[in-house]
Amino acid sequence: MGQATGLFRTILVPVDFSPCSDEAFRVSCQVARLCGSSMLVLHVIDTSALAAFNRLGLLAVPSDAAAQRRRLRHHARLNVRRLLESKEAKDVALTRMIVEGAPFAQNAKTARVEKVDLVVMGSYGGRSGSVDKIFFGSTAEKVVRTAGCPVLTVPLPASAVQQKST
Repeated sequence: MGQATGLFRTILVPVDFSPCSDEAFRVSCQVARLCGSSMLVLHVIDTSALAAFNRLGLLAVPSDAAAQRRRLRHHARLNVRRLLESKEAKDVALTRMIVEGAPFAQNAKTARVEKVDLVVMGSYGGRSGSVDKIFFGSTAEKVVRTAGCPVLTVPLPASAVQQKST
């Protein structure tokens, strides 16, 4: 690892495993290596989405919610492990956290509780076209307003945007 500059001792990178989130992870690893920072990789299991599925009757029986939670947690662990073992993460001190709740609230809370110096996150995530975003704003926008530290938002690289539009 490079010499710690003291600028960013701890970097929080919230991940939702979307292409934009993967790009934010890649950028945060570069910043961490440059500054000698440690990184906290956070995935939030969005319990509001599970509650909505339950209300809409999309889960056959209420007990399916617990099984679905276990599946989501297992899926999150596998995907976080994929990031931690990636070549981008080489030589970076990484810690992972998987929590449940509203993504923007958990991201901002973790930033404050863990006293992070920088949040690096995708400018939009896996649910970017959702009704939530139209009415309440994006998760990134909310984190920018509430994190209490600098927030670097990372868009998809231009090559990925071109591929998506073709």
